[in-house]
Amino acid sequence: MIFSNEENSASRFFILSAVFWLVIGMTMGLTGAIEFTAPDMSSGIPQITFSRLRPTHINTVAFGWLSMANIGIALYIIPTLTRSKLFSDKFANFICVVWNLAILGGILCLTNGYTEGREYAELPVPIDVGVLICLLSLSFVVYMTAVNRTVKKLYVSLWYILGAFFWMPIVYFIGNRTFIRLDGLNDGIVNWFYGHNILGMWFTTLGVGIAYYMIPKLTGRPLWSHSLSMLGFWTIAFFYAPTGTHHILQSPVPEWLKALAVVFSVALVIPVITVLTNFFMTMKGNWWQLANNLPLRFVLTGAFFYLVTCLQGPFQATRSINWYLHFTQWVPGHAHAALLGAFTFFNFGAIYYIFPRVTGKQMYSVSLARMHYWFTLIGFFIFYTAFTIAGLVQSAGWHAGVPVSTWVVELQPYWIIRALGGGMMWFGNVLFFVNIFQTNRGVKPLDSPDVEPAMVPVPKN
Repeated sequence: MIFSNEENSASRFFILSAVFWLVIGMTMGLTGAIEFTAPDMSSGIPQITFSRLRPTHINTVAFGWLSMANIGIALYIIPTLTRSKLFSDKFANFICVVWNLAILGGILCLTNGYTEGREYAELPVPIDVGVLICLLSLSFVVYMTAVNRTVKKLYVSLWYILGAFFWMPIVYFIGNRTFIRLDGLNDGIVNWFYGHNILGMWFTTLGVGIAYYMIPKLTGRPLWSHSLSMLGFWTIAFFYAPTGTHHILQSPVPEWLKALAVVFSVALVIPVITVLTNFFMTMKGNWWQLANNLPLRFVLTGAFFYLVTCLQGPFQATRSINWYLHFTQWVPGHAHAALLGAFTFFNFGAIYYIFPRVTGKQMYSVSLARMHYWFTLIGFFIFYTAFTIAGLVQSAGWHAGVPVSTWVVELQPYWIIRALGGGMMWFGNVLFFVNIFQTNRGVKPLDSPDVEPAMVPVPKN
Protein backbone atom coordinates (compact mmCIF):
# COMPACT_ATOMS: atom_id res chain seq x y z
CA MET A 1 0.00 0.00 0.00
CA ILE A 2 2.82 2.43 0.86
CA PHE A 3 3.80 4.45 -2.25
CA SER A 4 1.21 2.53 -4.29
CA ASN A 5 -0.46 4.30 -7.18
CA GLU A 6 -3.46 1.95 -7.13
CA GLU A 7 -6.81 3.73 -7.27
CA ASN A 8 -8.22 4.50 -3.79
CA SER A 9 -5.03 3.24 -2.08
CA ALA A 10 -4.39 6.66 -0.49
CA SER A 11 -7.93 6.83 0.88
CA ARG A 12 -7.48 3.36 2.33
CA PHE A 13 -4.09 4.21 3.88
CA PHE A 14 -5.37 7.41 5.53
CA ILE A 15 -8.44 5.64 6.94
CA LEU A 16 -6.41 2.75 8.36
CA SER A 17 -3.95 5.19 9.94
CA ALA A 18 -6.81 7.23 11.39
CA VAL A 19 -8.46 4.21 13.03
CA PHE A 20 -5.12 3.23 14.59
CA TRP A 21 -4.56 6.72 16.03
CA LEU A 22 -8.18 6.80 17.26
CA VAL A 23 -7.51 3.90 19.62
CA ILE A 24 -4.18 5.40 20.77
CA GLY A 25 -5.75 8.83 21.35
CA MET A 26 -8.78 7.39 23.14
CA THR A 27 -6.51 5.33 25.40
CA MET A 28 -4.70 8.53 26.37
CA GLY A 29 -8.00 10.29 27.01
CA LEU A 30 -9.32 7.46 29.17
CA THR A 31 -6.09 7.41 31.17
CA GLY A 32 -6.39 11.17 31.75
CA ALA A 33 -10.03 10.78 32.86
CA ILE A 34 -9.06 8.10 35.38
CA GLU A 35 -6.31 10.36 36.76
CA PHE A 36 -8.96 12.84 37.94
CA THR A 37 -10.03 10.33 40.59
CA ALA A 38 -6.73 8.43 40.93
CA PRO A 39 -4.00 11.06 40.46
CA ASP A 40 -1.32 8.87 42.05
CA MET A 41 -1.45 6.38 39.17
CA SER A 42 1.10 8.50 37.28
CA SER A 43 3.57 8.79 40.17
CA GLY A 44 7.10 8.21 38.94
CA ILE A 45 6.04 8.21 35.27
CA PRO A 46 6.19 11.82 34.06
CA GLN A 47 5.14 10.87 30.52
CA ILE A 48 1.60 10.04 31.67
CA THR A 49 1.02 12.93 34.07
CA PHE A 50 -2.16 14.79 33.17
CA SER A 51 -0.32 17.96 32.15
CA ARG A 52 1.49 16.02 29.41
CA LEU A 53 -1.22 13.52 28.60
CA ARG A 54 -3.94 16.09 27.84
CA PRO A 55 -2.15 17.93 24.99
CA THR A 56 -0.91 14.59 23.64
CA HIS A 57 -4.46 13.20 23.66
CA ILE A 58 -5.87 16.32 21.96
CA ASN A 59 -3.27 16.43 19.19
CA THR A 60 -3.45 12.67 18.57
CA VAL A 61 -7.23 12.75 18.23
CA ALA A 62 -7.34 16.03 16.27
CA PHE A 63 -4.52 15.35 13.82
CA GLY A 64 -4.20 11.57 14.02
CA TRP A 65 -7.83 10.47 14.06
CA LEU A 66 -10.11 13.27 12.86
CA SER A 67 -7.83 14.92 10.32
CA MET A 68 -6.59 11.67 8.78
CA ALA A 69 -10.11 10.19 8.68
CA ASN A 70 -11.47 13.35 7.03
CA ILE A 71 -8.64 13.29 4.48
CA GLY A 72 -9.11 9.60 3.71
CA ILE A 73 -12.85 10.06 3.19
CA ALA A 74 -12.28 13.20 1.09
CA LEU A 75 -9.80 11.35 -1.13
CA TYR A 76 -12.61 8.92 -1.96
CA ILE A 77 -15.35 11.54 -2.38
CA ILE A 78 -13.40 13.94 -4.61
CA PRO A 79 -12.66 11.48 -7.46
CA THR A 80 -16.22 10.17 -7.21
CA LEU A 81 -17.81 13.62 -7.57
CA THR A 82 -15.34 14.91 -10.17
CA ARG A 83 -15.52 11.65 -12.15
CA SER A 84 -11.75 11.66 -12.53
CA LYS A 85 -8.95 9.74 -10.86
CA LEU A 86 -7.15 11.26 -7.90
CA PHE A 87 -4.30 13.38 -9.26
CA SER A 88 -1.70 11.07 -7.67
CA ASP A 89 -2.45 8.25 -5.24
CA LYS A 90 1.29 7.60 -5.01
CA PHE A 91 2.05 11.14 -3.85
CA ALA A 92 -0.90 11.08 -1.42
CA ASN A 93 0.38 7.79 0.04
CA PHE A 94 3.80 9.39 0.55
CA ILE A 95 2.12 12.32 2.35
CA CYS A 96 0.33 9.81 4.58
CA VAL A 97 3.67 8.30 5.59
CA VAL A 98 5.02 11.75 6.49
CA TRP A 99 1.83 12.61 8.38
CA ASN A 100 2.07 9.41 10.43
CA LEU A 101 5.70 10.20 11.28
CA ALA A 102 4.64 13.70 12.35
CA ILE A 103 1.98 12.27 14.69
CA LEU A 104 4.45 9.79 16.17
CA GLY A 105 7.06 12.53 16.60
CA GLY A 106 4.47 14.80 18.20
CA ILE A 107 3.48 12.14 20.72
CA LEU A 108 7.11 11.51 21.69
CA CYS A 109 7.79 15.24 22.05
CA LEU A 110 4.68 16.13 24.05
CA THR A 111 4.89 13.19 26.46
CA ASN A 112 8.52 14.12 27.17
CA GLY A 113 7.76 17.79 27.79
CA TYR A 114 8.86 19.32 24.49
CA THR A 115 6.01 21.71 23.74
CA GLU A 116 5.27 25.27 22.61
CA GLY A 117 2.79 25.51 25.50
CA ARG A 118 -0.06 27.04 23.48
CA GLU A 119 -3.47 25.38 23.64
CA TYR A 120 -4.16 23.24 20.55
CA ALA A 121 -0.84 24.46 19.11
CA GLU A 122 1.56 22.56 21.36
CA LEU A 123 3.45 20.69 18.65
CA PRO A 124 7.14 21.74 18.42
CA VAL A 125 8.68 23.48 15.42
CA PRO A 126 9.83 20.47 13.30
CA ILE A 127 6.40 18.83 13.63
CA ASP A 128 4.63 22.06 12.66
CA VAL A 129 6.77 22.33 9.53
CA GLY A 130 5.98 18.73 8.60
CA VAL A 131 2.23 19.17 9.11
CA LEU A 132 2.15 22.38 7.05
CA ILE A 133 4.07 20.74 4.19
CA CYS A 134 1.60 17.84 4.27
CA LEU A 135 -1.37 20.23 4.21
CA LEU A 136 0.02 22.17 1.26
CA SER A 137 0.84 18.95 -0.61
CA LEU A 138 -2.64 17.52 -0.02
CA SER A 139 -4.18 20.80 -1.16
CA PHE A 140 -2.20 20.48 -4.38
CA VAL A 141 -3.45 16.91 -4.96
CA VAL A 142 -7.05 17.87 -4.18
CA TYR A 143 -7.12 20.97 -6.37
CA MET A 144 -5.40 19.27 -9.29
CA THR A 145 -8.02 16.52 -9.14
CA ALA A 146 -10.75 19.17 -9.23
CA VAL A 147 -9.06 20.93 -12.16
CA ASN A 148 -9.00 17.65 -14.11
CA ARG A 149 -12.68 16.91 -13.43
CA THR A 150 -14.97 15.71 -16.23
CA VAL A 151 -18.11 17.36 -14.80
CA LYS A 152 -18.89 21.07 -14.99
CA LYS A 153 -20.93 21.70 -11.85
CA LEU A 154 -19.39 21.26 -8.40
CA TYR A 155 -21.62 19.48 -5.91
CA VAL A 156 -21.78 21.14 -2.48
CA SER A 157 -19.48 18.56 -0.83
CA LEU A 158 -16.71 19.64 -3.21
CA TRP A 159 -17.18 23.28 -2.21
CA TYR A 160 -16.79 22.38 1.47
CA ILE A 161 -13.80 20.08 0.90
CA LEU A 162 -12.02 22.48 -1.44
CA GLY A 163 -12.71 25.30 1.02
CA ALA A 164 -11.20 23.30 3.88
CA PHE A 165 -8.01 22.55 1.94
CA PHE A 166 -7.71 26.24 1.02
CA TRP A 167 -8.29 27.62 4.52
CA MET A 168 -6.48 25.12 6.75
CA PRO A 169 -2.89 25.79 5.52
CA ILE A 170 -3.52 29.52 6.06
CA VAL A 171 -4.98 28.99 9.54
CA TYR A 172 -2.16 26.64 10.50
CA PHE A 173 0.50 29.05 9.24
CA ILE A 174 -0.94 32.04 11.11
CA GLY A 175 -1.80 30.17 14.30
CA ASN A 176 1.52 28.50 15.09
CA ARG A 177 4.41 30.46 16.60
CA THR A 178 6.71 28.41 14.40
CA PHE A 179 5.89 30.79 11.56
CA ILE A 180 4.51 33.99 13.16
CA ARG A 181 5.68 35.07 16.63
CA LEU A 182 3.81 37.63 18.74
CA ASP A 183 4.08 38.50 22.41
CA GLY A 184 1.64 38.70 25.28
CA LEU A 185 -2.03 39.26 24.61
CA ASN A 186 -1.52 39.46 20.84
CA ASP A 187 -0.25 35.90 20.95
CA GLY A 188 -3.38 34.89 22.88
CA ILE A 189 -5.59 36.45 20.21
CA VAL A 190 -3.74 34.63 17.43
CA ASN A 191 -3.76 31.39 19.43
CA TRP A 192 -7.57 31.47 19.66
CA PHE A 193 -7.90 32.50 16.03
CA TYR A 194 -6.12 29.22 15.36
CA GLY A 195 -7.81 27.16 18.08
CA HIS A 196 -11.33 28.03 16.94
CA ASN A 197 -10.70 28.07 13.20
CA ILE A 198 -9.26 24.57 13.02
CA LEU A 199 -12.71 23.64 14.30
CA GLY A 200 -14.62 25.90 11.92
CA MET A 201 -12.49 26.00 8.78
CA TRP A 202 -11.20 22.43 8.92
CA PHE A 203 -13.24 19.99 11.01
CA THR A 204 -16.62 21.67 10.39
CA THR A 205 -16.18 22.23 6.67
CA LEU A 206 -14.86 18.72 6.07
CA GLY A 207 -17.42 17.12 8.39
CA VAL A 208 -20.39 18.93 6.87
CA GLY A 209 -19.09 18.26 3.35
CA ILE A 210 -18.84 14.55 4.16
CA ALA A 211 -22.38 14.51 5.60
CA TYR A 212 -23.71 16.31 2.50
CA TYR A 213 -22.29 13.45 0.43
CA MET A 214 -23.32 10.59 2.70
CA ILE A 215 -26.98 11.41 3.42
CA PRO A 216 -28.18 11.58 -0.21
CA LYS A 217 -25.95 8.63 -1.13
CA LEU A 218 -27.21 6.42 1.71
CA THR A 219 -30.90 7.33 1.32
CA GLY A 220 -30.93 7.32 -2.48
CA ARG A 221 -32.62 10.72 -2.36
CA PRO A 222 -31.35 13.97 -3.96
CA LEU A 223 -30.27 16.80 -1.68
CA TRP A 224 -33.29 18.88 -0.68
CA SER A 225 -31.82 22.25 -1.72
CA HIS A 226 -28.50 22.93 -3.43
CA SER A 227 -29.08 26.71 -3.14
CA LEU A 228 -29.54 26.43 0.62
CA SER A 229 -26.35 24.38 0.89
CA MET A 230 -24.39 27.10 -0.92
CA LEU A 231 -25.83 29.75 1.39
CA GLY A 232 -24.54 27.68 4.31
CA PHE A 233 -21.09 27.38 2.76
CA TRP A 234 -20.62 31.09 2.13
CA THR A 235 -22.00 32.14 5.52
CA ILE A 236 -19.53 29.80 7.26
CA ALA A 237 -16.78 31.34 5.13
CA PHE A 238 -17.90 34.85 6.11
CA PHE A 239 -18.80 34.48 9.80
CA TYR A 240 -16.38 31.94 11.27
CA ALA A 241 -12.93 33.58 11.11
CA PRO A 242 -13.33 36.33 13.79
CA THR A 243 -15.10 34.18 16.43
CA GLY A 244 -12.05 32.85 18.32
CA THR A 245 -11.80 35.87 20.65
CA HIS A 246 -14.96 34.75 22.47
CA HIS A 247 -12.64 32.34 24.33
CA ILE A 248 -10.88 35.28 26.02
CA LEU A 249 -13.70 37.74 26.73
CA GLN A 250 -12.49 38.20 30.33
CA SER A 251 -9.06 39.38 29.16
CA PRO A 252 -8.06 42.97 28.22
CA VAL A 253 -8.67 42.38 24.52
CA PRO A 254 -9.91 45.48 22.58
CA GLU A 255 -13.67 45.84 23.04
CA TRP A 256 -14.34 46.05 19.31
CA LEU A 257 -12.69 42.65 18.83
CA LYS A 258 -14.76 41.11 21.62
CA ALA A 259 -17.95 42.56 20.14
CA LEU A 260 -17.05 41.28 16.68
CA ALA A 261 -16.38 37.79 18.05
CA VAL A 262 -19.69 37.66 19.94
CA VAL A 263 -21.82 39.01 17.06
CA PHE A 264 -20.23 36.69 14.50
CA SER A 265 -20.53 33.71 16.89
CA VAL A 266 -24.27 34.32 17.24
CA ALA A 267 -24.55 34.79 13.46
CA LEU A 268 -23.27 31.23 12.99
CA VAL A 269 -26.80 30.02 13.64
CA ILE A 270 -27.47 30.96 9.98
CA PRO A 271 -25.22 28.30 8.37
CA VAL A 272 -26.26 25.83 11.06
CA ILE A 273 -29.94 26.28 10.17
CA THR A 274 -29.19 25.84 6.46
CA VAL A 275 -27.16 22.67 7.04
CA LEU A 276 -29.57 20.94 9.41
CA THR A 277 -32.65 21.96 7.41
CA ASN A 278 -31.07 20.41 4.34
CA PHE A 279 -30.10 17.23 6.21
CA PHE A 280 -33.50 16.68 7.80
CA MET A 281 -35.56 17.67 4.75
CA THR A 282 -33.51 15.25 2.64
CA MET A 283 -34.46 12.60 5.21
CA LYS A 284 -38.17 13.49 5.03
CA GLY A 285 -40.13 10.31 4.43
CA ASN A 286 -36.97 8.22 4.78
CA TRP A 287 -36.41 8.01 8.52
CA TRP A 288 -37.42 4.35 8.40
CA GLN A 289 -34.07 3.63 6.75
CA LEU A 290 -32.32 4.16 10.09
CA ALA A 291 -33.64 0.74 11.15
CA ASN A 292 -31.42 -1.20 8.73
CA ASN A 293 -28.85 1.28 7.45
CA LEU A 294 -26.04 1.48 9.99
CA PRO A 295 -23.81 4.03 8.18
CA LEU A 296 -26.83 6.35 7.87
CA ARG A 297 -27.58 5.88 11.56
CA PHE A 298 -24.06 7.03 12.46
CA VAL A 299 -24.27 10.08 10.18
CA LEU A 300 -27.70 11.18 11.45
CA THR A 301 -26.57 10.70 15.05
CA GLY A 302 -23.68 13.01 14.20
CA ALA A 303 -26.20 15.52 12.80
CA PHE A 304 -28.06 15.44 16.13
CA PHE A 305 -24.84 16.16 18.03
CA TYR A 306 -24.08 18.92 15.51
CA LEU A 307 -27.43 20.48 16.40
CA VAL A 308 -26.65 20.32 20.13
CA THR A 309 -23.17 21.75 19.61
CA CYS A 310 -24.36 24.62 17.46
CA LEU A 311 -27.14 25.56 19.85
CA GLN A 312 -24.64 25.69 22.70
CA GLY A 313 -21.93 27.60 20.80
CA PRO A 314 -23.67 30.92 20.07
CA PHE A 315 -25.46 30.73 23.44
CA GLN A 316 -22.26 30.42 25.50
CA ALA A 317 -20.36 32.97 23.37
CA THR A 318 -22.52 35.82 24.70
CA ARG A 319 -20.82 37.82 27.45
CA SER A 320 -23.06 37.04 30.44
CA ILE A 321 -23.28 33.30 29.72
CA ASN A 322 -19.58 33.14 28.90
CA TRP A 323 -18.77 34.79 32.22
CA TYR A 324 -20.87 32.19 34.06
CA LEU A 325 -19.63 29.05 32.28
CA HIS A 326 -16.01 29.87 31.40
CA PHE A 327 -13.27 27.76 33.05
CA THR A 328 -15.74 25.02 34.00
CA GLN A 329 -16.21 21.41 32.88
CA TRP A 330 -19.08 22.63 30.67
CA VAL A 331 -16.59 23.94 28.10
CA PRO A 332 -14.68 20.68 27.42
CA GLY A 333 -18.07 18.95 27.36
CA HIS A 334 -19.11 21.30 24.57
CA ALA A 335 -15.83 20.72 22.70
CA HIS A 336 -16.33 16.96 22.88
CA ALA A 337 -19.89 17.30 21.57
CA ALA A 338 -18.44 18.79 18.38
CA LEU A 339 -15.34 16.68 17.83
CA LEU A 340 -16.28 13.39 19.47
CA GLY A 341 -20.01 13.66 18.90
CA ALA A 342 -20.77 15.32 15.57
CA PHE A 343 -17.66 14.97 13.42
CA THR A 344 -16.49 11.61 14.75
CA PHE A 345 -19.93 10.08 14.12
CA PHE A 346 -19.93 11.55 10.60
CA ASN A 347 -16.60 9.81 10.04
CA PHE A 348 -17.77 6.49 11.48
CA GLY A 349 -20.73 6.39 9.11
CA ALA A 350 -18.64 7.42 6.12
CA ILE A 351 -15.92 4.84 6.86
CA TYR A 352 -18.42 2.00 7.22
CA TYR A 353 -19.78 2.92 3.80
CA ILE A 354 -16.50 3.77 2.04
CA PHE A 355 -14.04 1.22 3.41
CA PRO A 356 -15.63 -1.84 1.75
CA ARG A 357 -15.58 0.11 -1.51
CA VAL A 358 -11.91 1.12 -1.36
CA THR A 359 -10.87 -2.42 -0.41
CA GLY A 360 -13.39 -4.35 -2.53
CA LYS A 361 -14.07 -6.55 0.52
CA GLN A 362 -17.18 -7.25 2.55
CA MET A 363 -17.20 -5.74 6.04
CA TYR A 364 -15.86 -8.30 8.49
CA SER A 365 -18.69 -8.02 11.01
CA VAL A 366 -21.91 -6.02 10.97
CA SER A 367 -22.58 -7.26 14.51
CA LEU A 368 -19.35 -5.63 15.73
CA ALA A 369 -20.37 -2.45 13.90
CA ARG A 370 -23.72 -2.43 15.70
CA MET A 371 -22.00 -2.98 19.04
CA HIS A 372 -19.63 -0.16 18.16
CA TYR A 373 -22.58 2.18 17.58
CA TRP A 374 -24.33 1.44 20.85
CA PHE A 375 -21.24 1.39 23.07
CA THR A 376 -20.07 4.67 21.57
CA LEU A 377 -23.48 6.36 21.67
CA ILE A 378 -24.40 5.34 25.22
CA GLY A 379 -20.86 5.98 26.46
CA PHE A 380 -20.89 9.44 24.92
CA PHE A 381 -24.24 10.36 26.49
CA ILE A 382 -22.91 9.35 29.92
CA PHE A 383 -19.61 11.14 29.31
CA TYR A 384 -21.19 14.35 27.99
CA THR A 385 -23.87 14.51 30.68
CA ALA A 386 -21.24 14.15 33.42
CA PHE A 387 -19.20 16.98 31.91
CA THR A 388 -22.24 19.24 31.61
CA ILE A 389 -23.56 18.72 35.13
CA ALA A 390 -20.08 19.06 36.64
CA GLY A 391 -19.68 22.36 34.79
CA LEU A 392 -22.96 23.69 36.18
CA VAL A 393 -21.92 22.62 39.71
CA GLN A 394 -18.63 24.47 39.30
CA SER A 395 -20.21 27.64 37.94
CA ALA A 396 -22.87 27.65 40.67
CA GLY A 397 -20.16 27.27 43.33
CA TRP A 398 -18.12 30.13 41.97
CA HIS A 399 -21.18 32.35 41.50
CA ALA A 400 -22.33 31.73 45.08
CA GLY A 401 -18.87 32.45 46.47
CA VAL A 402 -18.46 28.93 47.89
CA PRO A 403 -14.75 28.09 48.45
CA VAL A 404 -13.23 25.83 45.82
CA SER A 405 -12.12 23.37 48.50
CA THR A 406 -15.78 22.86 49.37
CA TRP A 407 -17.50 22.49 46.01
CA VAL A 408 -14.68 20.59 44.27
CA VAL A 409 -15.55 17.55 46.41
CA GLU A 410 -18.96 17.52 44.73
CA LEU A 411 -17.30 16.95 41.35
CA GLN A 412 -15.71 13.60 42.14
CA PRO A 413 -18.79 11.46 41.36
CA TYR A 414 -19.08 13.15 37.97
CA TRP A 415 -15.40 12.46 37.24
CA ILE A 416 -16.00 8.78 37.99
CA ILE A 417 -19.10 8.72 35.75
CA ARG A 418 -17.18 10.52 33.00
CA ALA A 419 -14.45 7.87 33.13
CA LEU A 420 -17.07 5.10 32.92
CA GLY A 421 -18.61 6.71 29.84
CA GLY A 422 -15.14 7.14 28.36
CA GLY A 423 -14.42 3.46 29.02
CA MET A 424 -17.53 2.43 27.09
CA MET A 425 -16.50 4.61 24.13
CA TRP A 426 -12.96 3.23 24.26
CA PHE A 427 -14.29 -0.35 24.13
CA GLY A 428 -16.60 0.50 21.23
CA ASN A 429 -13.71 2.01 19.30
CA VAL A 430 -11.54 -1.05 19.92
CA LEU A 431 -14.32 -3.07 18.27
CA PHE A 432 -14.24 -0.58 15.37
CA PHE A 433 -10.46 -1.02 15.09
CA VAL A 434 -10.78 -4.82 14.98
CA ASN A 435 -13.57 -4.66 12.41
CA ILE A 436 -11.74 -2.31 10.03
CA PHE A 437 -8.39 -4.10 10.20
CA GLN A 438 -9.98 -7.53 9.77
CA THR A 439 -11.86 -6.18 6.77
CA ASN A 440 -8.61 -4.83 5.34
CA ARG A 441 -6.98 -8.24 5.78
CA GLY A 442 -9.80 -9.79 3.79
CA VAL A 443 -10.82 -12.15 6.58
CA LYS A 444 -14.01 -14.06 5.73
CA PRO A 445 -17.02 -12.03 6.91
CA LEU A 446 -18.83 -13.21 10.01
CA ASP A 447 -22.21 -12.11 8.60
CA SER A 448 -23.98 -12.82 5.34
CA PRO A 449 -23.86 -9.91 2.83
CA ASP A 450 -27.60 -9.22 3.04
CA VAL A 451 -27.55 -8.44 6.77
CA GLU A 452 -26.73 -4.76 6.20
CA PRO A 453 -27.35 -3.78 2.58
CA ALA A 454 -25.66 -0.38 2.83
CA MET A 455 -22.37 -2.04 3.75
CA VAL A 456 -22.16 -4.37 0.76
CA PRO A 457 -19.17 -3.31 -1.38
CA VAL A 458 -19.50 -2.21 -4.96
CA PRO A 459 -17.25 -4.31 -7.24
CA LYS A 460 -14.26 -2.45 -8.61
CA ASN A 461 -14.44 -1.41 -12.25
